[in-house]
Amino acid sequence: MKRAATICARRGSKGLPGKNLLEIEGIPLYALAIRQALESEIFSEIIVSSDEPKILSSAKSLGASFVVERPANLANDIAGKPETIKHAVEACEHSIGQEFDTIVDLDVTSPLRNIADIRGAVDLLENESLSSVITVTSSARNPYFNIVEISEFGQVGVAKAQQSPFLSRQSAPKTFDMNAAVHVWRRNSLILLPKVFYEDTKVFEMPQERSHDIDTEVDFKVVSFLFGLNMKNSRNEKKNA
Repeated sequence: MKRAATICARRGSKGLPGKNLLEIEGIPLYALAIRQALESEIFSEIIVSSDEPKILSSAKSLGASFVVERPANLANDIAGKPETIKHAVEACEHSIGQEFDTIVDLDVTSPLRNIADIRGAVDLLENESLSSVITVTSSARNPYFNIVEISEFGQVGVAKAQQSPFLSRQSAPKTFDMNAAVHVWRRNSLILLPKVFYEDTKVFEMPQERSHDIDTEVDFKVVSFLFGLNMKNSRNEKKNA
């Protein structure tokens, strides 16, 4: 099975400017993603796609095997990420003269995932011959119970209202938040129709403590704290082993 990891890190970001260059424990976020791809030991190629010169110039020295300069039309706020990943994969395949079987995107702003999460999502896709797998975590709020919306007439109500309302969160259907940590595609599905959801898409559930994505300054502070705590616990475990 020939697998490729993609790491997409564009220059711009409205929510948190320059977020892909931010550092945790002295390591840039994009470098952490490259490190995780290497440590998973399941990829034949690690592809970095970016329009940021600092990332493009350093990615290979950090362990990436292929670097793609992202075109302007794929580096703006409205460009779809599946199309960006497809562009990077096709560029690499053209260069090496081979096609991949599985494509795995590791989001730069979700550094709390671990190697088991990456391998688990990949195993799910390959073992069940799926088109795609997304990683998720159990929702803190539920649209059947405590997420509300305002109608065009100004009425406030539960987002997914039912004739017989659910009286507790526990009785409502289970819902999930996409956590952006790992996204896996069967190569042909991505290339032929680059999108997130297919009829056979399945979820790989991750715990909340590994599911924080960085979109704001507060997110960055939370992730930095949890990452540092994980590092400290890991060092203590090694000392006591």
